[in-house]
Amino acid sequence: MPLPPGATLLFAGLGCRRGSPVEALTGLLQHTLQAHGLSLASVAGLASIELKRNEPGLLQMAEQLALPLTFFSAAQLAPLASRLSHHSAVAWRHSGCHGVAESCALALAEQVSGQPAQLRVTRVVQDDMTLALAWAPSFGG
Repeated sequence: MPLPPGATLLFAGLGCRRGSPVEALTGLLQHTLQAHGLSLASVAGLASIELKRNEPGLLQMAEQLALPLTFFSAAQLAPLASRLSHHSAVAWRHSGCHGVAESCALALAEQVSGQPAQLRVTRVVQDDMTLALAWAPSFGG
């Protein structure tokens, strides 16, 4: 479904425990979008941390939604730490990143837009999954 003129492009950052099922990940995204009055058609890409490059649920989600999936290293995400709404000790222990979902959403929005990004939806936690949405206000909306 094409976006209407002036629509905002969103970028989803995702964190999850190993083995998180695609249905749960997709459900988290859909529920979060619905709760904020946002459309799946506005999501332009998905991102996670490099450690999740071979995570089946994330790969299946990207394929099912026909969205690009980008991975960032902890070093690439480190400069974004001061812009996060929450610093997770658990995320830091497992990944070397203070917040996977928010960092990845911001990193992807800035990579695609070439503009400063902001969190549109801060970290949402469901079971062992996290999701955040970012956008670049001066890009695509």
